[in-house]
Amino acid sequence: MSHADRKEDEVRRMLETRPPLVPPDLAARAAEHGTRLLRRHQALRRAAWLLLVAAAIAFAVWASLAEPWVTPPSDTTPPLEGW
Repeated sequence: MSHADRKEDEVRRMLETRPPLVPPDLAARAAEHGTRLLRRHQALRRAAWLLLVAAAIAFAVWASLAEPWVTPPSDTTPPLEGW
């Protein structure tokens, strides 16, 4: 028996058997599961945006108070020459 014949016999056996029964509430359960996943993804997306906005506000507040763009005053004075 060749490989093609074996596959053909296997397909014939699969087609002759009765397909498994599907639970009657399968569609409702799948829809409920999808709704839960959608809500979870939306909540995670909102939390990520909230965290991003909070980080941006915190950075803006820190930058306005610390003023990192201003050079710090020198702690030592240069030597005076010629006096």
